[in-house]
Amino acid sequence: MPWIMNMEVKNITVDVVDNDRSTQSQQLVHEIEANKYFVFHGQQPTYAAALNNIEHSEADIAVVIPQNYSRDLTLGRMPQVLIAANAVNGTKGSIGSVYLSQVVSANALPSATAIQSKVATLYLYNKHLNFKLFMIPALFAIIMMLMTGFLPTLNIVNEKETGTIEQMNVTPVSKWTFILAKLVPYWLIAFFIITVCLVLACAVYDITSVGNIALIYLLAMLLALFFSSFGLIISNYSDTMQQAIFVMWFFVVILLLLSGLFTPTRSMPSVSYLTTYINPVSYFIEAIRTVFIRGGSFSSIAHQVFALSGIALFMGGWAVMSYKKNN
Repeated sequence: MPWIMNMEVKNITVDVVDNDRSTQSQQLVHEIEANKYFVFHGQQPTYAAALNNIEHSEADIAVVIPQNYSRDLTLGRMPQVLIAANAVNGTKGSIGSVYLSQVVSANALPSATAIQSKVATLYLYNKHLNFKLFMIPALFAIIMMLMTGFLPTLNIVNEKETGTIEQMNVTPVSKWTFILAKLVPYWLIAFFIITVCLVLACAVYDITSVGNIALIYLLAMLLALFFSSFGLIISNYSDTMQQAIFVMWFFVVILLLLSGLFTPTRSMPSVSYLTTYINPVSYFIEAIRTVFIRGGSFSSIAHQVFALSGIALFMGGWAVMSYKKNN
C-alpha cells in the first residue's frame, strides 16, 4: 500500500497548443512529452479545443505556446506561455502547473537572459478552492458502503446462526424472489441516506449540487445494488457473523484505498491502476464529483454509469447463484 497510496502526483495528462511551430517550440513539446510526470495527450489546433478536453476530463492541463515564442527567445524577451490547469482536483492542478513551469523555464533559460513565470488562474468550478466541495460528495460513498454493505452482510448469516434460514428453505419461494426481497429494503435505505446526505451538505456546509439531483440518486442506487449484493454474497458463503464482518471489512478497506477518494488514481503504478477498472467505488466517486462540482449531464458520466451498472448486475446475479436453497 505505501507504493500505491503516495502523495506524488504523476500521470498528468497534457494538451499542447503550438501556435509558433518553430524548432524551439517543438523542442519544448518534446521535453513535455519525455517528462515522467506527464502523459502527452496530443497537440490541439486551438486553445478552445484544449479547454474542451479539460472540461470533459480528457486532459488535466493545457499549454499554449504563443506565435512569437522563438523570436522572443532569440531577442532575450520573456515568452508568454499559458498554462491552464483543471483545478477541480486542486492538488493535481497546482502541482502540475508548477511542474510545467519548471519545464518551460528550463527550456527557455539557455536562450533568454531572464525568465519570469506569470500564472493566471481561472477557476471554472471550485472558484473559492473549498476543499469540502471536493471531498464531501466522495464521502457519500463511505456512508453508502457502511449502511448498504455491512447490514446485508449480517443478514443471511444471522439467520444461519439462529436456524430460521431452514424454515425459508422449505418454502416454494424461488431464489430470485428471496434475494430480491433481501435487497429491496437496502435500496430504500440508500435512497433515504443519500437524501439525508444532500440535506446535511446544504444545511451544514452550504454545499449544493450543480448538476441534476436525479443523476446522484441513480449513482447511489447502483452503488447500493453493488454493496447489498456483495454483502449477501459474503453472507451466503460465511458460517458466522464474525467471519462475515472480517471478510467484508477486508474488501471495504481495499475498495476505499484504491478508489481515488484520498489520492489521485492516476498516481498509482500502472499495474495497480488497472484495479480501478473493476472498482465500483472509483466509478461512483468520479461520476458524483462530475455531477456535483461540474454540473455534468448524463453523457458526461455515461461511461461510469454503464460500468457501475454492469458490475452491480453481475454481483446481483452472483448473489442469487451463491444462495443454496434446499428444494
